[in-house]
Amino acid sequence: MIPEYLKNKLIGEYGKELFADITNSYRSIRKTTLRVNTLKSSIDEIKEILDSNNISFREVEWSNFSLILDNACEEDIRRLDIYKEGKIYLQSLSSQLPPLFVNPQAGELILDMTAAPGGKTTEMAALADNEVLITAIEKNKKRYERLKYNIEHLGAKKISVLNVDARNLDEYFMFDKILLDAPCSGSGTLNIKTINDFSEELVNRLVIVQKDLINEALKHLKVNGDLIYSTCSILKEENEQIIKEILSMHKDIELIPLDISMFSNIPILPVEIDSALCVKPTDIYEGFFVVKIRKIK
Repeated sequence: MIPEYLKNKLIGEYGKELFADITNSYRSIRKTTLRVNTLKSSIDEIKEILDSNNISFREVEWSNFSLILDNACEEDIRRLDIYKEGKIYLQSLSSQLPPLFVNPQAGELILDMTAAPGGKTTEMAALADNEVLITAIEKNKKRYERLKYNIEHLGAKKISVLNVDARNLDEYFMFDKILLDAPCSGSGTLNIKTINDFSEELVNRLVIVQKDLINEALKHLKVNGDLIYSTCSILKEENEQIIKEILSMHKDIELIPLDISMFSNIPILPVEIDSALCVKPTDIYEGFFVVKIRKIK
Protein backbone atom coordinates (compact mmCIF):
# COMPACT_ATOMS: atom_id res chain seq x y z
CA MET A 1 0.00 0.00 0.00
CA ILE A 2 2.69 2.52 1.02
CA PRO A 3 5.06 3.50 -1.83
CA GLU A 4 8.58 2.37 -0.99
CA TYR A 5 9.99 5.88 -1.28
CA LEU A 6 7.46 7.27 1.21
CA LYS A 7 7.91 4.33 3.57
CA ASN A 8 11.68 4.81 3.68
CA LYS A 9 11.33 8.57 4.18
CA LEU A 10 8.86 8.27 7.05
CA ILE A 11 10.78 5.53 8.86
CA GLY A 12 14.03 7.45 8.39
CA GLU A 13 12.56 10.68 9.73
CA TYR A 14 10.24 9.40 12.48
CA GLY A 15 11.12 5.78 13.30
CA LYS A 16 9.01 2.64 13.00
CA GLU A 17 6.59 3.40 15.84
CA LEU A 18 5.49 6.78 14.49
CA PHE A 19 5.54 5.34 10.97
CA ALA A 20 2.92 2.83 12.12
CA ASP A 21 0.80 5.64 13.57
CA ILE A 22 1.05 7.64 10.37
CA THR A 23 0.14 4.74 8.11
CA ASN A 24 -2.79 3.89 10.36
CA SER A 25 -4.08 7.41 9.73
CA TYR A 26 -3.84 6.81 5.99
CA ARG A 27 -6.15 3.84 6.40
CA SER A 28 -8.60 5.66 8.65
CA ILE A 29 -11.74 7.48 7.60
CA ARG A 30 -11.14 10.94 8.99
CA LYS A 31 -13.93 12.58 10.96
CA THR A 32 -15.80 15.40 9.27
CA THR A 33 -14.95 18.76 10.81
CA LEU A 34 -16.29 22.22 10.19
CA ARG A 35 -15.62 25.85 10.95
CA VAL A 36 -18.51 28.04 12.02
CA ASN A 37 -18.50 31.16 9.86
CA THR A 38 -18.78 33.85 12.52
CA LEU A 39 -19.42 36.47 9.82
CA LYS A 40 -22.87 34.94 9.35
CA SER A 41 -23.62 32.80 12.39
CA SER A 42 -22.53 31.69 15.86
CA ILE A 43 -21.45 28.37 17.26
CA ASP A 44 -24.55 28.27 19.46
CA GLU A 45 -26.84 28.58 16.45
CA ILE A 46 -24.96 25.87 14.57
CA LYS A 47 -24.97 23.50 17.54
CA GLU A 48 -28.72 23.94 17.90
CA ILE A 49 -29.31 23.16 14.22
CA LEU A 50 -27.03 20.12 14.31
CA ASP A 51 -28.92 18.86 17.36
CA SER A 52 -32.23 19.29 15.54
CA ASN A 53 -30.85 17.17 12.68
CA ASN A 54 -29.64 14.44 15.07
CA ILE A 55 -26.02 15.11 14.20
CA SER A 56 -23.76 14.48 17.16
CA PHE A 57 -20.68 16.64 17.56
CA ARG A 58 -17.75 17.46 19.79
CA GLU A 59 -16.28 20.86 20.51
CA VAL A 60 -12.59 21.59 19.99
CA GLU A 61 -10.63 22.69 23.06
CA TRP A 62 -8.53 25.28 21.26
CA SER A 63 -11.28 26.83 19.15
CA ASN A 64 -14.61 28.50 19.81
CA PHE A 65 -15.72 28.11 16.18
CA SER A 66 -14.82 24.50 15.29
CA LEU A 67 -16.74 21.24 15.62
CA ILE A 68 -15.98 17.55 15.08
CA LEU A 69 -18.93 15.58 13.73
CA ASP A 70 -19.34 11.99 14.87
CA ASN A 71 -22.14 10.65 12.69
CA ALA A 72 -22.21 12.78 9.53
CA CYS A 73 -20.11 12.90 6.39
CA GLU A 74 -19.44 15.96 4.23
CA GLU A 75 -22.24 15.02 1.84
CA ASP A 76 -24.71 15.01 4.72
CA ILE A 77 -23.63 18.51 5.74
CA ARG A 78 -23.86 19.89 2.20
CA ARG A 79 -27.59 19.13 2.24
CA LEU A 80 -28.18 21.44 5.22
CA ASP A 81 -29.34 25.04 4.85
CA ILE A 82 -26.55 26.23 7.14
CA TYR A 83 -24.07 25.00 4.52
CA LYS A 84 -25.99 26.40 1.58
CA GLU A 85 -26.26 29.77 3.32
CA GLY A 86 -22.54 29.99 4.08
CA LYS A 87 -22.96 29.78 7.83
CA ILE A 88 -20.44 26.95 8.05
CA TYR A 89 -17.41 25.86 6.04
CA LEU A 90 -16.15 22.29 5.79
CA GLN A 91 -12.52 22.57 6.81
CA SER A 92 -10.04 20.25 8.48
CA LEU A 93 -8.94 21.19 11.98
CA SER A 94 -5.29 21.27 10.96
CA SER A 95 -5.93 23.72 8.13
CA GLN A 96 -7.64 26.06 10.59
CA LEU A 97 -4.36 26.49 12.49
CA PRO A 98 -2.26 28.74 10.16
CA PRO A 99 -4.72 31.68 10.25
CA LEU A 100 -4.64 31.56 14.05
CA PHE A 101 -0.87 32.03 13.93
CA VAL A 102 -1.25 34.86 11.42
CA ASN A 103 -3.45 36.49 14.07
CA PRO A 104 -4.93 39.13 11.74
CA GLN A 105 -5.58 42.54 13.29
CA ALA A 106 -7.85 45.34 12.10
CA GLY A 107 -6.27 47.51 9.41
CA GLU A 108 -3.44 45.14 8.51
CA LEU A 109 -2.49 44.36 4.94
CA ILE A 110 -2.34 40.57 4.55
CA LEU A 111 -1.34 38.43 1.58
CA ASP A 112 -2.68 34.90 1.10
CA MET A 113 -0.27 33.67 -1.55
CA THR A 114 -1.91 30.43 -2.70
CA ALA A 115 -5.40 31.03 -1.47
CA ALA A 116 -7.85 28.67 -3.22
CA PRO A 117 -10.30 27.34 -2.31
CA GLY A 118 -10.46 30.10 0.33
CA GLY A 119 -10.87 28.39 3.68
CA LYS A 120 -7.93 30.17 5.27
CA THR A 121 -8.65 33.44 3.48
CA THR A 122 -12.19 33.61 4.82
CA GLU A 123 -11.08 32.39 8.25
CA MET A 124 -8.66 35.33 8.50
CA ALA A 125 -11.45 37.70 7.47
CA ALA A 126 -13.71 36.21 10.14
CA LEU A 127 -11.03 36.36 12.84
CA ALA A 128 -10.74 40.11 12.26
CA ASP A 129 -14.48 40.66 11.70
CA ASN A 130 -13.83 41.80 8.12
CA GLU A 131 -11.51 44.58 9.30
CA VAL A 132 -8.33 43.40 7.53
CA LEU A 133 -7.34 44.10 3.93
CA ILE A 134 -6.52 40.78 2.26
CA THR A 135 -5.01 40.11 -1.13
CA ALA A 136 -5.79 36.53 -2.14
CA ILE A 137 -3.89 34.98 -5.04
CA GLU A 138 -4.62 31.89 -7.15
CA LYS A 139 -3.00 31.22 -10.51
CA ASN A 140 -5.28 28.38 -11.64
CA LYS A 141 -8.32 29.89 -13.36
CA LYS A 142 -10.81 27.25 -12.18
CA ARG A 143 -9.58 27.41 -8.59
CA TYR A 144 -9.55 31.21 -8.80
CA GLU A 145 -13.25 31.16 -9.65
CA ARG A 146 -13.93 28.83 -6.73
CA LEU A 147 -11.98 31.14 -4.44
CA LYS A 148 -14.07 34.13 -5.53
CA TYR A 149 -17.28 32.15 -5.02
CA ASN A 150 -16.36 31.05 -1.50
CA ILE A 151 -15.34 34.56 -0.45
CA GLU A 152 -18.69 35.95 -1.59
CA HIS A 153 -20.68 32.98 -0.27
CA LEU A 154 -19.17 33.30 3.20
CA GLY A 155 -19.64 37.07 3.39
CA ALA A 156 -15.93 37.93 3.59
CA LYS A 157 -15.18 41.56 2.71
CA LYS A 158 -12.20 43.76 1.90
CA ILE A 159 -10.54 40.99 -0.13
CA SER A 160 -8.85 41.58 -3.50
CA VAL A 161 -8.63 38.37 -5.53
CA LEU A 162 -5.93 38.06 -8.20
CA ASN A 163 -5.60 35.39 -10.89
CA VAL A 164 -1.80 35.51 -11.14
CA ASP A 165 1.24 33.40 -10.29
CA ALA A 166 2.32 34.35 -6.76
CA ARG A 167 5.95 33.84 -7.76
CA ASN A 168 5.76 36.92 -10.01
CA LEU A 169 4.11 39.66 -7.97
CA ASP A 170 4.53 43.32 -8.87
CA GLU A 171 7.29 44.76 -6.71
CA TYR A 172 5.12 47.53 -5.24
CA PHE A 173 3.05 45.00 -3.24
CA MET A 174 4.07 45.11 0.45
CA PHE A 175 2.29 43.45 3.37
CA ASP A 176 2.25 43.42 7.16
CA LYS A 177 1.71 39.66 7.20
CA ILE A 178 1.82 36.89 4.64
CA LEU A 179 0.27 33.44 4.75
CA LEU A 180 1.95 30.94 2.45
CA ASP A 181 0.11 27.63 2.61
CA ALA A 182 2.36 26.18 -0.03
CA PRO A 183 1.54 23.58 -2.66
CA CYS A 184 2.93 20.33 -1.30
CA SER A 185 2.97 16.55 -1.66
CA GLY A 186 0.06 16.16 0.76
CA SER A 187 1.93 13.49 2.71
CA GLY A 188 -0.02 14.48 5.82
CA THR A 189 -3.42 13.95 4.20
CA LEU A 190 -3.01 10.74 2.21
CA ASN A 191 -5.60 7.99 2.20
CA ILE A 192 -6.11 4.69 0.40
CA LYS A 193 -7.54 6.53 -2.62
CA THR A 194 -4.74 9.07 -3.06
CA ILE A 195 -1.60 7.32 -1.85
CA ASN A 196 -0.80 5.72 -5.21
CA ASP A 197 -0.39 9.20 -6.72
CA PHE A 198 2.47 9.96 -4.33
CA SER A 199 5.97 9.93 -5.82
CA GLU A 200 9.52 11.13 -5.29
CA GLU A 201 9.22 13.16 -8.50
CA LEU A 202 6.23 15.00 -7.04
CA VAL A 203 8.15 15.93 -3.90
CA ASN A 204 11.22 17.07 -5.82
CA ARG A 205 9.14 19.25 -8.13
CA LEU A 206 7.19 20.87 -5.31
CA VAL A 207 10.26 21.62 -3.19
CA ILE A 208 11.45 23.91 -5.98
CA VAL A 209 8.08 25.68 -6.05
CA GLN A 210 8.05 26.02 -2.25
CA LYS A 211 11.47 27.67 -2.18
CA ASP A 212 10.51 30.05 -4.98
CA LEU A 213 7.33 31.06 -3.16
CA ILE A 214 9.11 31.70 0.15
CA ASN A 215 11.76 33.82 -1.53
CA GLU A 216 9.06 35.80 -3.34
CA ALA A 217 7.09 36.24 -0.10
CA LEU A 218 10.10 37.74 1.67
CA LYS A 219 10.41 40.40 -1.05
CA HIS A 220 6.90 41.61 -0.22
CA LEU A 221 7.06 41.47 3.57
CA LYS A 222 7.46 44.71 5.48
CA VAL A 223 10.14 45.02 8.16
CA ASN A 224 8.83 43.49 11.40
CA GLY A 225 6.23 41.64 9.33
CA ASP A 226 5.53 37.93 9.75
CA LEU A 227 5.44 35.14 7.18
CA ILE A 228 3.48 32.06 8.19
CA TYR A 229 4.66 29.09 6.12
CA SER A 230 2.54 25.96 6.20
CA THR A 231 2.10 22.72 4.29
CA CYS A 232 -0.09 19.65 4.61
CA SER A 233 3.09 17.58 4.32
CA ILE A 234 4.97 15.88 7.14
CA LEU A 235 8.17 15.36 5.15
CA LYS A 236 11.09 17.37 6.49
CA GLU A 237 12.30 17.94 2.94
CA GLU A 238 9.28 20.21 2.37
CA ASN A 239 9.35 21.73 5.84
CA GLU A 240 12.30 22.10 8.21
CA GLN A 241 14.96 21.51 5.58
CA ILE A 242 13.58 24.25 3.36
CA ILE A 243 13.32 26.67 6.29
CA LYS A 244 16.91 25.97 7.33
CA GLU A 245 18.09 26.68 3.79
CA ILE A 246 16.07 29.90 3.61
CA LEU A 247 17.50 31.08 6.93
CA SER A 248 21.03 30.50 5.65
CA MET A 249 20.30 32.55 2.52
CA HIS A 250 18.60 35.53 4.18
CA LYS A 251 20.26 37.41 7.04
CA ASP A 252 17.31 39.77 7.51
CA ILE A 253 14.90 37.17 8.93
CA GLU A 254 14.52 35.09 12.07
CA LEU A 255 12.25 32.37 13.36
CA ILE A 256 9.59 33.36 15.87
CA PRO A 257 8.47 30.57 18.24
CA LEU A 258 4.82 29.68 17.82
CA ASP A 259 2.67 30.04 20.91
CA ILE A 260 1.33 26.50 21.09
CA SER A 261 0.28 26.60 24.75
CA MET A 262 -3.38 26.46 23.77
CA PHE A 263 -2.80 23.48 21.49
CA SER A 264 -1.42 21.05 24.07
CA ASN A 265 -3.96 18.37 23.16
CA ILE A 266 -3.05 18.31 19.46
CA PRO A 267 -1.07 15.19 18.40
CA ILE A 268 2.35 16.27 17.16
CA LEU A 269 5.42 14.88 15.44
CA PRO A 270 9.00 15.74 16.43
CA VAL A 271 10.52 18.67 14.54
CA GLU A 272 14.08 19.75 13.78
CA ILE A 273 13.18 23.39 14.48
CA ASP A 274 12.03 24.03 18.04
CA SER A 275 9.84 26.96 17.08
CA ALA A 276 7.80 24.98 14.50
CA LEU A 277 4.72 22.78 14.81
CA CYS A 278 4.09 19.54 12.95
CA VAL A 279 0.70 17.93 13.52
CA LYS A 280 0.59 14.14 13.43
CA PRO A 281 -2.11 12.74 11.12
CA THR A 282 -4.86 10.84 12.94
CA ASP A 283 -8.51 10.01 12.38
CA ILE A 284 -9.30 13.61 13.40
CA TYR A 285 -6.28 15.68 12.35
CA GLU A 286 -4.48 15.94 9.04
CA GLY A 287 -0.71 16.06 9.10
CA PHE A 288 0.33 19.72 8.93
CA PHE A 289 3.46 21.84 9.37
CA VAL A 290 3.51 25.49 10.47
CA VAL A 291 6.37 27.91 11.16
CA LYS A 292 6.62 31.70 11.62
CA ILE A 293 9.36 33.83 10.05
CA ARG A 294 9.85 37.51 10.87
CA LYS A 295 11.64 40.07 8.72
CA ILE A 296 13.86 42.02 11.09
CA LYS A 297 15.54 44.51 8.76
